[in-house]
Amino acid sequence: MGIIRVNNIKLYAFHGCLDEEAKIGSEYRVDVQVEADLDKSAKTDDLNDTVDYVHLNKIVKEEMAIRSKLLEEVCQRILDRFFMEIPMIDKAEVAVAKINPPIGGNVEAVVIVLTKER
Repeated sequence: MGIIRVNNIKLYAFHGCLDEEAKIGSEYRVDVQVEADLDKSAKTDDLNDTVDYVHLNKIVKEEMAIRSKLLEEVCQRILDRFFMEIPMIDKAEVAVAKINPPIGGNVEAVVIVLTKER
Protein backbone atom coordinates (compact mmCIF):
# COMPACT_ATOMS: atom_id res chain seq x y z
CA MET A 1 0.00 0.00 0.00
CA GLY A 2 1.16 3.53 -0.68
CA ILE A 3 0.04 7.14 -0.57
CA ILE A 4 0.08 9.76 -3.30
CA ARG A 5 -0.50 13.38 -2.29
CA VAL A 6 -1.11 16.37 -4.52
CA ASN A 7 -0.84 19.40 -2.27
CA ASN A 8 -1.67 23.06 -2.63
CA ILE A 9 -3.54 23.02 -5.93
CA LYS A 10 -4.34 26.72 -6.32
CA LEU A 11 -7.49 27.71 -8.19
CA TYR A 12 -9.90 30.57 -8.65
CA ALA A 13 -13.56 29.54 -8.51
CA PHE A 14 -17.06 30.83 -7.83
CA HIS A 15 -18.44 28.69 -4.99
CA GLY A 16 -20.61 30.00 -2.16
CA CYS A 17 -24.12 30.80 -1.04
CA LEU A 18 -23.82 34.56 -1.57
CA ASP A 19 -24.65 36.15 -4.93
CA GLU A 20 -21.41 38.16 -4.71
CA GLU A 21 -19.38 34.94 -4.55
CA ALA A 22 -20.91 33.80 -7.83
CA LYS A 23 -19.94 37.10 -9.46
CA ILE A 24 -16.49 37.89 -8.08
CA GLY A 25 -15.20 34.44 -7.08
CA SER A 26 -12.48 33.59 -4.63
CA GLU A 27 -9.14 31.85 -4.27
CA TYR A 28 -9.13 28.18 -3.28
CA ARG A 29 -6.57 25.60 -2.27
CA VAL A 30 -7.18 21.87 -2.76
CA ASP A 31 -5.14 19.05 -1.23
CA VAL A 32 -5.74 15.43 -2.18
CA GLN A 33 -4.42 12.16 -0.81
CA VAL A 34 -5.08 8.75 -2.32
CA GLU A 35 -4.13 5.31 -1.08
CA ALA A 36 -3.44 2.50 -3.54
CA ASP A 37 -1.25 -0.54 -4.02
CA LEU A 38 1.95 0.99 -5.37
CA ASP A 39 4.10 -2.15 -5.08
CA LYS A 40 3.88 -3.00 -8.77
CA SER A 41 4.72 0.50 -10.00
CA ALA A 42 7.66 0.65 -7.59
CA LYS A 43 9.08 -2.37 -9.43
CA THR A 44 8.02 -1.75 -13.04
CA ASP A 45 8.64 2.02 -13.22
CA ASP A 46 5.57 2.15 -15.48
CA LEU A 47 2.96 4.93 -15.26
CA ASN A 48 0.21 2.44 -16.18
CA ASP A 49 0.83 0.63 -12.88
CA THR A 50 0.17 3.62 -10.62
CA VAL A 51 -2.27 6.45 -9.93
CA ASP A 52 -1.34 9.28 -12.28
CA TYR A 53 -1.27 12.52 -10.29
CA VAL A 54 -1.84 14.45 -13.52
CA HIS A 55 -5.23 12.72 -13.74
CA LEU A 56 -5.97 13.63 -10.10
CA ASN A 57 -5.14 17.28 -10.77
CA LYS A 58 -7.29 17.31 -13.93
CA ILE A 59 -10.32 16.01 -12.02
CA VAL A 60 -9.85 18.63 -9.29
CA LYS A 61 -9.62 21.47 -11.83
CA GLU A 62 -12.69 20.30 -13.75
CA GLU A 63 -14.85 19.86 -10.65
CA MET A 64 -13.74 23.14 -9.10
CA ALA A 65 -14.89 24.89 -12.30
CA ILE A 66 -18.49 23.77 -11.65
CA ARG A 67 -20.18 26.24 -9.31
CA SER A 68 -21.61 24.91 -6.03
CA LYS A 69 -23.09 26.64 -3.02
CA LEU A 70 -21.31 24.31 -0.59
CA LEU A 71 -17.72 23.10 -0.56
CA GLU A 72 -18.99 19.77 0.76
CA GLU A 73 -20.61 19.10 -2.61
CA VAL A 74 -17.43 20.00 -4.48
CA CYS A 75 -15.39 17.61 -2.30
CA GLN A 76 -17.89 14.81 -2.85
CA ARG A 77 -17.90 15.27 -6.62
CA ILE A 78 -14.09 15.11 -6.69
CA LEU A 79 -14.09 11.94 -4.58
CA ASP A 80 -16.79 10.32 -6.70
CA ARG A 81 -14.81 10.95 -9.89
CA PHE A 82 -11.60 9.61 -8.34
CA PHE A 83 -13.33 6.33 -7.56
CA MET A 84 -15.22 6.16 -10.85
CA GLU A 85 -12.23 6.91 -13.10
CA ILE A 86 -9.31 5.36 -11.19
CA PRO A 87 -10.06 1.79 -10.07
CA MET A 88 -6.70 1.44 -8.29
CA ILE A 89 -7.70 3.88 -5.54
CA ASP A 90 -8.66 2.19 -2.26
CA LYS A 91 -9.11 5.32 -0.15
CA ALA A 92 -9.04 9.07 -0.83
CA GLU A 93 -9.21 12.31 1.08
CA VAL A 94 -9.99 15.71 -0.42
CA ALA A 95 -9.59 19.04 1.39
CA VAL A 96 -10.99 22.19 -0.23
CA ALA A 97 -10.03 25.50 1.38
CA LYS A 98 -11.68 28.84 0.63
CA ILE A 99 -9.00 31.49 1.16
CA ASN A 100 -10.13 34.66 2.97
CA PRO A 101 -13.80 33.65 3.24
CA PRO A 102 -16.39 36.44 3.55
CA ILE A 103 -17.41 35.67 7.14
CA GLY A 104 -16.86 39.04 8.79
CA GLY A 105 -13.56 38.27 10.49
CA ASN A 106 -9.85 37.88 10.00
CA VAL A 107 -9.87 34.24 8.84
CA GLU A 108 -7.16 32.81 6.62
CA ALA A 109 -9.25 29.94 5.26
CA VAL A 110 -12.22 27.68 5.80
CA VAL A 111 -11.47 24.04 4.97
CA ILE A 112 -13.83 21.15 4.23
CA VAL A 113 -12.33 17.65 4.34
CA LEU A 114 -14.11 14.51 3.11
CA THR A 115 -12.82 10.93 2.94
CA LYS A 116 -14.08 7.94 0.97
CA GLU A 117 -13.11 4.26 0.90
CA ARG A 118 -13.79 1.56 -1.66
